[in-house]
Amino acid sequence: MWLGMAACNLALAVMLGAFGAHGLKHTASAQQLEWWHTATQYFFWHALGLLVLGVLVKAVPSFAVKTPFCLLQLGLIIFCGSLYLMALGLPRWLGAITPVGGVLMITGWLTLAWLAFKQ
Repeated sequence: MWLGMAACNLALAVMLGAFGAHGLKHTASAQQLEWWHTATQYFFWHALGLLVLGVLVKAVPSFAVKTPFCLLQLGLIIFCGSLYLMALGLPRWLGAITPVGGVLMITGWLTLAWLAFKQ
C-alpha cells in the first residue's frame, strides 16, 4: 500500500509540475508561479521520501512507518495543497494553513528519526 501511495504522489507531482510549467505560464503572476514551483518541489522531494519509506517497510517489515508516512502525507496535502490553491487564485488567507502542513512534514521526519533510533 505504501509503495502504491508514493507512486501515485510522484505521478501527481509530475502532472502538477507540467501543468504549472505549461498551463499557468501565461495566466499566473510571478508570485503565483513561485508558489506553484515551491509546492511542486516539496511535493517531489517528499513523495520520494515516501517511496523510500515504502521500500523500507518491504525490506524491514518490523520497521513501523505508518505514523511518519501518514504525517508526511497529510503535511503534503496541507502544505502543497494550500500553495497550489493560492497559485490558482484562491484567497491568500490559505497561506495561514501552509505552515501547519510544514509542521506535519517536519513531525513526520522527526517521528521517523525517533523510530530509527529506538530500533
